[in-house]
Amino acid sequence: MQSGYTCQGCLASLKKAGSGQLFARNIRYGKGVGISSRRQYTPINAKTAPLPPQQRHGQGTFEAGRTEMADEDMSLRFTATGLGTQRPQPEEDEQRPSRVLLSQDNLFHSFSRSPLPSIRRRAAFMKSHAFCPHPDHRQTRIATSPHDPESRKTASRSVQAPMHVNFECPDCGLPVYCSEDHWMDDYEHHSEICDTLRQANEDDHDLHAGRLASQDRWPDRQIEEIVPNMTNWDTYLYTREYTAINDERLLRQVTRLLTYPMTIGSILHELSPYNIRRGGRLTVEGLKSFSALRYTMHPPRDGSDGSIKNIRPRAPPVRIFILGARAESSLPRSCWVQLEFLFHRCGIHLIFIGPESMSGSRASEPIPERTPRNPFGGVVEDRITHFTKITTFTEYYHTMHKAQYFQPFDPYFDCFVLFHPGLGHPASAHEWEETIPQLLETKVPIICTGYTEWDMQRDKAWVEEKMKGEVDILMEAGENIFRSLRWDLNDADPGDLSCGNWGVWAFRGKRYEAQTGDQFFKFV
Repeated sequence: MQSGYTCQGCLASLKKAGSGQLFARNIRYGKGVGISSRRQYTPINAKTAPLPPQQRHGQGTFEAGRTEMADEDMSLRFTATGLGTQRPQPEEDEQRPSRVLLSQDNLFHSFSRSPLPSIRRRAAFMKSHAFCPHPDHRQTRIATSPHDPESRKTASRSVQAPMHVNFECPDCGLPVYCSEDHWMDDYEHHSEICDTLRQANEDDHDLHAGRLASQDRWPDRQIEEIVPNMTNWDTYLYTREYTAINDERLLRQVTRLLTYPMTIGSILHELSPYNIRRGGRLTVEGLKSFSALRYTMHPPRDGSDGSIKNIRPRAPPVRIFILGARAESSLPRSCWVQLEFLFHRCGIHLIFIGPESMSGSRASEPIPERTPRNPFGGVVEDRITHFTKITTFTEYYHTMHKAQYFQPFDPYFDCFVLFHPGLGHPASAHEWEETIPQLLETKVPIICTGYTEWDMQRDKAWVEEKMKGEVDILMEAGENIFRSLRWDLNDADPGDLSCGNWGVWAFRGKRYEAQTGDQFFKFV
């Protein structure tokens, strides 16, 4: 392309736009205009990194082996790091395969004999860390739930010493028992999850296969007259005009990415599938809190058309605080922009807070120095779109709350989100004991999700017990309509399956209505 009227910088941008590079963002540090870098997001082949040796839970700790989907590019991969260990960096050709490594009819392989090196490394980790679930072995830890295989090991029967898994089931391809004899003896129990384990096996190989996902190109903003139908995943994808997904496996991979923005959007939107009707799960207090946010996120038309003559003042953006952020902070920005596209003429400021918010795919990005203008080293991305801004802090929330960095809070403009916080988990509950009372003081909605029903109910019971009745339930706990359809493996316990954002519920600090003297003495 040659032109005498185009500068070299514009010419380079036009060439990049013509080559299919869809997304760009500016990163600046702090509240001022600091260091700036520009990164191009381009659709590339699907890539993966080795899974973490431990599972993250809470704001800064890990629960053994669980993973979360995240990506730096517009592709699918895992991006977590282990506790106290550095994730081994894959080779360049493994990060960006130039050809399809596995076809769609050749995805099932045993983990230890997989053609992909990263899968074989995971198999080696399982065999060195996971223990045989057969009830003849003694317990290696305290059972965390009635569904935990450790709960089947009783003192009267369990006499053998614990042993690591070494035998791979021929049906699911995962190392699940220490020997073939124990696998055959306990096959009835293993058959309950064998099919799901096989599905997770094939999905993991699909992520590493180097296949270019057609959903890398997300839909753009629609006209306001076209409203999304959020009854379920199918109706949402259809009304938002996503590229047709005719493959169940691809649908599982796509929902693993979109579950984060859609879990938030499905609750805050005025066409939310959650309501106060019978079975709608929304409480009266929840209707009050979410109606305030919906009033701000669906502003009326003001006559502005983008011209200087008809310019109108705009309300401040709605702040969505995502506490204990982990892999969700590394999602491709095109995924989070889908949240903005649900709300017209409303600004959204996503604030990721947590010591692991810059881990995974963002670990290589420099963390800015702490200055008087940027006391907590925030990384600000203010060029996502005209209506979306993202800020990331690698600090604990309770520290920033004490410094009154985000005060004041407004129920019309603020909301907290906790993705898989592990409030009631023994390994991470202590990290939230100081944070939850601070969140309740703000009187703004708090949305909380869980990996499983047991995980969600345990978190809810912990909040109700610790907060001593100072909590208003805004939405009853139940299955999330926009949960991930993909099941994830726990490398430290292959029999422990989980689902991203399986359940969701919401709560808020208890509000007390003021009463006049006549009203008070009327009840005395």
